[in-house]
Amino acid sequence: MPADEKPLEGPAESANSPRISRKAVLRAAAALSAAPLLVRGGVALARDRATATRPLEVTPQCHDGDETTVEQIEGPYFKPNSPLRASLITDSTPGTRLTVTGYVFSRTCRPIAGALLDFWQADDNGDYDNTGYAFRGHQFSTDQGAFSLTTIVPGLYPGRTRHIHVKLQSPGRPIITTQLYFPGEPRNSTDTIFDARLLMNVRQVGPAREGTYDFVLDAPQGPTNPPTTPPTTPPSGTWTAGTSYRAGDMVTYGGSPYRCLQAHTAITGWEPPNVPALWQRD
Repeated sequence: MPADEKPLEGPAESANSPRISRKAVLRAAAALSAAPLLVRGGVALARDRATATRPLEVTPQCHDGDETTVEQIEGPYFKPNSPLRASLITDSTPGTRLTVTGYVFSRTCRPIAGALLDFWQADDNGDYDNTGYAFRGHQFSTDQGAFSLTTIVPGLYPGRTRHIHVKLQSPGRPIITTQLYFPGEPRNSTDTIFDARLLMNVRQVGPAREGTYDFVLDAPQGPTNPPTTPPTTPPSGTWTAGTSYRAGDMVTYGGSPYRCLQAHTAITGWEPPNVPALWQRD
């Protein structure tokens, strides 16, 4: 582990990981420039390699029929019409720099493109801007369901632990409101609103921090990228590790036909029967 990267306390991974989670596969496949790292039979993104010796479980775990992200109160300081921006700070903004990244998934573990994420938080002193839009901003998830927020670690607000507010909306679906929390905060144990299911995975990188969290929304979906009609001719008739597949490509594996649901590069362990998030049997 590089000297300037230190994992902070977070939800511990179960000692037994019987299967590769569909969310982990999708996160790895969607990270186009990140080589997947196998950890205890699971898949971690390259950006999480600093925690490889202490793997952290994604919160919440994603599988068919999974519970959606926990909703929480809005609080008194939400303001509509926030600016469209992924960074809430400038070079001169005081506070500890924080980057929060992750993905927005449906309950079927498919990434949601174009999901609205509206963030707001306190400044370094624990104050909210109620006259302007400091530390307020909204963005939309990418085609791969990813989001990235650049901000600071919020200061302590009286009676609360550190937290970041967020409203989320899958296209055409109801808005949910929730909050993200930091592991290892002394006030987590006394904050009556705090919910451990909303803890980010956070690590120290030099003087800054990096957090990750994946949201799960109740959004019925078909494949992220609809299959082409007619199906494209696959690079190979049989599934082969190392091959780049596109949504709609058809392969055979074990004598059965499969259709690709999301573009990815195949690796050993991602055979079609093992990853229904990536392959659908025809």
